[in-house]
Amino acid sequence: MKRDLLLIAPLYGPTQAHLEAVYEVHPLWEAADRAELLKRIAPRLEVAVTTGGVGATRALMEQLPHLKLIACFGVGVDAIDLPAARERGVAVTNTPDVLTDDVADLAIGLMLATLRGIAAADRYVRAGNWPRANMALQSKVSGKALGIVGMGRIGQAIARRAAAFDMSIAWNGPNPKSVSWRYEPDLIALARSVDVLVAACPGGAATRGLVNRAVLEALGPKGVFVNISRGSVVDEDALVDLLTSRRLGGAGLDVFAHEPKVPEALFSLDNVVLQPHQASATRETRGAMGQLVVDNVAAFVAGRPLITPVS
Repeated sequence: MKRDLLLIAPLYGPTQAHLEAVYEVHPLWEAADRAELLKRIAPRLEVAVTTGGVGATRALMEQLPHLKLIACFGVGVDAIDLPAARERGVAVTNTPDVLTDDVADLAIGLMLATLRGIAAADRYVRAGNWPRANMALQSKVSGKALGIVGMGRIGQAIARRAAAFDMSIAWNGPNPKSVSWRYEPDLIALARSVDVLVAACPGGAATRGLVNRAVLEALGPKGVFVNISRGSVVDEDALVDLLTSRRLGGAGLDVFAHEPKVPEALFSLDNVVLQPHQASATRETRGAMGQLVVDNVAAFVAGRPLITPVS
């Protein structure tokens, strides 16, 4: 008899297919009556799988008294109520490391696309404007000053890539680390001193609104803000206001406060590059993320230590 598994949100296709082949998967989002489904499987349900964007709430955990594992497809676990999980003895796993390179790559891509106007230039050519006039000059990338908010795995991978562009690098975080790049404990001072500011910190309550209006104003009308972290990290209303009034030079954004809703005021701005939260969205990385989910669930079922537990 297959072990029951609650799937809270849809997954990468091959990963979901693998889980469905091995376990009795109950897709929560497809249930006509979610409360009835949870009540029916609660007496035997120990494992749930979710995504970093959807997470798992305290209310959901309370309906599953025998839940022992939440396996997250994603590195960010800010959407999972971790205090509730700890209180209930529910282990949580995520998928770190395997997506670091892709996220760092996209951060650099957004920086390049915004400063060099790559997306705007593509639209310019497609609209047939090139024969009529040359496009306006854009900004150089090499040699610029880069500030990174958060110096974890992804922040360090971004810094290493930026070094290849001869960028000077400084960073901000809650505590200094043993890295070669300059630490700046004052985020406003960091923003004032750089040309590009990249948010690469975790989401959650501790970083909500961390990049506020004062930080963005310090970055200034020639500065560029790049966000591959979480939409909650930035004051989105202030960001839109400063971009539309040109008091902020530009932005490359992969994440937003109310995804998939994106502020419509950004759509017409050529100084903004928008992405649909796809920093880790490559076949290679999604496959590796899925394998970690599969392996963590298998380890739990077999009584082995979890591979990537969240502390």
